[in-house]
Amino acid sequence: MKRILWTLSSVLAALGIAAAMLISLNLRGEEPLPATETLQSTPALVQRGEYLARVGNCMACHTTQGGAPFAGGRGIETPFGVVHSSNLTPDKAQGIGSWTSAEFWRAMHHGRGKDGRLLYPAFPYPNYTQVAREDSDAIFAYLQSLPAAPDANRAHALRFPYNTQVALAVWRALFFAPGAPAAEPTQTAEYNRGAYLVNGLGHCTACHTPRNALGATSDAKAFTGGLIPVQNWYAPALNAAHEAGVKDWRTDDVVALLKTGVAPQGSVLGPMAEVVFRSTQYLSNADARAMAVYLQALPQQDRKAPATAAPPPASAMARGGKVYEQQCAQCHGDRGQGEPGAFPALAGNRAVTLADPTNLVRVVLQGGYLPATAGNPRPHGMPPFQQTLSGEEVAAVTTFVRNSWGNQAPGVGTIEVYRARERRGM
Repeated sequence: MKRILWTLSSVLAALGIAAAMLISLNLRGEEPLPATETLQSTPALVQRGEYLARVGNCMACHTTQGGAPFAGGRGIETPFGVVHSSNLTPDKAQGIGSWTSAEFWRAMHHGRGKDGRLLYPAFPYPNYTQVAREDSDAIFAYLQSLPAAPDANRAHALRFPYNTQVALAVWRALFFAPGAPAAEPTQTAEYNRGAYLVNGLGHCTACHTPRNALGATSDAKAFTGGLIPVQNWYAPALNAAHEAGVKDWRTDDVVALLKTGVAPQGSVLGPMAEVVFRSTQYLSNADARAMAVYLQALPQQDRKAPATAAPPPASAMARGGKVYEQQCAQCHGDRGQGEPGAFPALAGNRAVTLADPTNLVRVVLQGGYLPATAGNPRPHGMPPFQQTLSGEEVAAVTTFVRNSWGNQAPGVGTIEVYRARERRGM
């Protein structure tokens, strides 16, 4: 009996120590909140906050189609279920009208709500933790200036145990620590500004970094590319010339891509088109250039020799060539040369030959649409072919363009087309 009691007490003691460590790790860096609001809002602060909210692309997640701006309710798909964005308008019952700037800062910096509950990292506080307090205050002032919307917050639809605070606490203990903007003393002010925007409000690593089985990213793999869990597109590596690296581009071309969605070397589609449309086209010229300078300075991956793959079957190439001639050549050219300023070339296009063909398949199925921006107000688009081409034809034509005019990449099978359809619920 004594042995059983001793074992039980040891287990309880161990659980107590583990719980204390978990609580400690989840409270690290937090300070008591002030009792009263100290922020004094001004028109200049609100204007700055509006700009910063655009840099962070806050509206994209916190606004439903046809809904009031920032009223929340958008469902964000994750591998663990659906997280619904919250109401950020100054409604006192449903929004953040009763919040203080310190509580908003705690949400941005520590991922904790007004009531102290842990927030889900679908809200990218692992990136926003690097945002400076003064910028957080400016965004808060802007949000408080908006019309209040009474839209009720929707409950998340997450599977057990991911819907528990304990699971969130464990995740945070393993993968999150509050940070702060830190300038590199050996770099220029422009570089450091770019690093601050890219890694903080811009939260670029949230998409362009692979996630582990628990949905966490690693600094060691930052910018190396990965499938976007939320939208199921492949976000190409930003530190690899054969994917989406811009190290060898003219800086002005990188700026053009961020502000217009188009550059001589390529254009944006899919989720990145929405980012440019809602966010980066509004960057000041100085901030766009700072981001470009930082992205060009990223340490580059060593490209591994591509695995030797058997040439696609002649039958697939013949079938794909026929589909291409009938459906694609009018815009993209008989030799995949495209038309400058209108239709992108497919020959030598690194987006076409990515190891993961998901993006190419999805563009064929859904169409490709450039963002309408001040610098490119009437962009050309590509129609969707999901109702026109069969899965076999999509597989054949994508195989064809990946292996014609000097392109070399593994062929695409119908299973990959079906998976792309499934990812969109098509």
